[in-house]
Amino acid sequence: MARWLGWRLRMLVMLALLGSVGLFAVLRLLSALPHLDAQWRLTGAGGVELVAAEDARLRSKVGRVLQAIELPDGSRIEADAALLQRSPRWLVADAERERQMGLQQRLGAALQQPVLSFRFDDRSSVEVSPQPRRFTGLGPLFWLLCGLALVLYLIGVVVALASPSVANGMYALVALCQSGNLLLMATESLWGIGVSPGFARLDLVLRTWCDLLTMAAILHACLIHPLRLPRARWLAAAGWLLALGFGLRVATGPLPSQWWATQGLLILYGVVVLLVLSWSYRREPHPVSLVLRRLGFAANGTLLLLTLAVALISREDPAPYGVATLGSMIWYVFFTSLLLLVPFMSRSQHVMREFAMLAGISTVATSLDLLFVAVFALGQFASLTLALFVSLALYAGARQWLVSHFLGSGVLSAERMFESLYRVAREIEAAPRKTGDQLTKLLRELFEPLEVVRTPRPVSRTRVAPDGSTLVVPVPRLPGAAEGEEAAAIVLRYARRGRRLFTSEDARLTDRVLEQLRRAVAYDHAVEQGRSEERARIAQDLHDDIGARLLTLMYKAQNPEMEEYVRHTLQDLKTLTRGLAKSNHRLSHAAAEWKADITQRLNLTHCELEWSFAADRDIPLTVVQWSGLTRVLRELVNNIIAHAQASQVEIHCLLERGRLTLTVVDDGIGRAPEAWSHGLGLGGVRKRVKLLGGDVRWRERSTRGIACEVRVPLMGTRP
Repeated sequence: MARWLGWRLRMLVMLALLGSVGLFAVLRLLSALPHLDAQWRLTGAGGVELVAAEDARLRSKVGRVLQAIELPDGSRIEADAALLQRSPRWLVADAERERQMGLQQRLGAALQQPVLSFRFDDRSSVEVSPQPRRFTGLGPLFWLLCGLALVLYLIGVVVALASPSVANGMYALVALCQSGNLLLMATESLWGIGVSPGFARLDLVLRTWCDLLTMAAILHACLIHPLRLPRARWLAAAGWLLALGFGLRVATGPLPSQWWATQGLLILYGVVVLLVLSWSYRREPHPVSLVLRRLGFAANGTLLLLTLAVALISREDPAPYGVATLGSMIWYVFFTSLLLLVPFMSRSQHVMREFAMLAGISTVATSLDLLFVAVFALGQFASLTLALFVSLALYAGARQWLVSHFLGSGVLSAERMFESLYRVAREIEAAPRKTGDQLTKLLRELFEPLEVVRTPRPVSRTRVAPDGSTLVVPVPRLPGAAEGEEAAAIVLRYARRGRRLFTSEDARLTDRVLEQLRRAVAYDHAVEQGRSEERARIAQDLHDDIGARLLTLMYKAQNPEMEEYVRHTLQDLKTLTRGLAKSNHRLSHAAAEWKADITQRLNLTHCELEWSFAADRDIPLTVVQWSGLTRVLRELVNNIIAHAQASQVEIHCLLERGRLTLTVVDDGIGRAPEAWSHGLGLGGVRKRVKLLGGDVRWRERSTRGIACEVRVPLMGTRP
């Protein structure tokens, strides 16, 4: 908001006032124009039927068909469908278009007369005086279209001022042109008969110019955004020259097959835009290119369908001009909704998205209605019903695809997300310095970004880039992190491998994931702290109570053998209590303790020990790991002492690439380990190794004895 406090705010206020004043001037002009305050509709035969009127003399003729309008000088204006068709923009035949513009010109001039005579099909006539429209006579559809035009104009101004660039300037130009289109369509929707003289020809030129400038600006914007393409300047210049040349030709006079040429040129522009966006996406898989291409397919496809429908229905006699006008109006509203959606794609505005989809389906329904009437000669009710069913089926089938591929979340299921979050919390709790790496791994699973980079620049919360291509996630400070550790952020670009945009929903989801991660790590940290305190208390109690009693028992031993046995038991107790009191143990220290303990046990049985220890790095063991490995080694040695009758034992301890391998070999009498019955001893070994995430296996040596290999992953230990 800070950057809006300077020149941007002043420009925004000035342009908003300028647009509002301009709109008010148009409203004031239209409200002062004379008109005939009555509502009319076309009959099936192409006649003009009176539906309602404010004038008491006309009200008596409700339901009658107007034959002609007679002027005071004796001339007449024959009443037909062209009387209610204010805009010639969507009239296909050149002759029909010229006749309509001439009729509207005569009607506008006639409304300047003080009295007009309306002749109906019952051969009666009613004299009526044209009256100014006033604001109350503009009609609800007029106000809705004017409001939509003003909103689109203001959005274009905001986009251009928020981040001044050529691409945003092109968007503002498109918004301005379509605001003009909406304002002209609002004028065409006025109640009653008649507009100002010359409006029909001016409407044709202005709407053609608005359409051409819109397509040229869209082509220019797609050539430079989101990726500037090679020779973009020359291609954009060619697009502008074509649009300006065609527009100047239309402004100078009628063009043969003008409607066909205009529609063909607009569709050609649309195809070129789609090709440009496909080219841009192939060069760099930016999700904005993909989303814009999908919007382009929707806009160009519905325009092509509407063009085909209007062309076919124009051959009907009489041609249903009202339906064609309504279909074109719905398409322009649909196109406007797409324009309003573009600046807010990354913010995932559900109301605007649903409005755009409904407007698009309405365009499809209207076009299909026209096609069914023209091609299959269906009745009005049958064609409308069939068109609605087909459109609703398309809406139901396409909605989920549009939501999931356009702006949908596309993230993991709740179960998989919980599993990933739990796993990452365990790994972060074990290695706080690897928080960034583990969080990066989790975000890769959630969003499948095309690019992930770390930046030292911290952010306070998760943010989405305005174009939806980038998501910036802060690396949280979790319990157990080292003091003075610098904050950082993770930058993700191009979600789903460049196939969709990041949205504000993704940002909220990421914030919730980070919060749950903080809570999980804090909970684990608190639990581990409580465990450490409880282990320390138990170790102290064992040392003070059981240790003191064993010491007393050792001094009161009745023979040296008993004294030595109690001494070893007391030594085991000291080792156990010392291990419980510590929160972690270095692997090298633990290996030294294991060697000393095993050497002492084997010496009592006159068995030799060959010990080797190698590690690519010295890592700390958690209490669980230390306790589990200590008991596994003791049980294996105890098993050798009790059953193997061995004379030599080899123990090799190797840590390589985060995996610890313990190999215990004896030269005893053991045979066929696969046939052993695993009781509490060997069963306990299997259970403890499995709890550590490892595996154990026994095999018979080719010479004599048994070899046992224990493999345990230790990568998750705390550094």
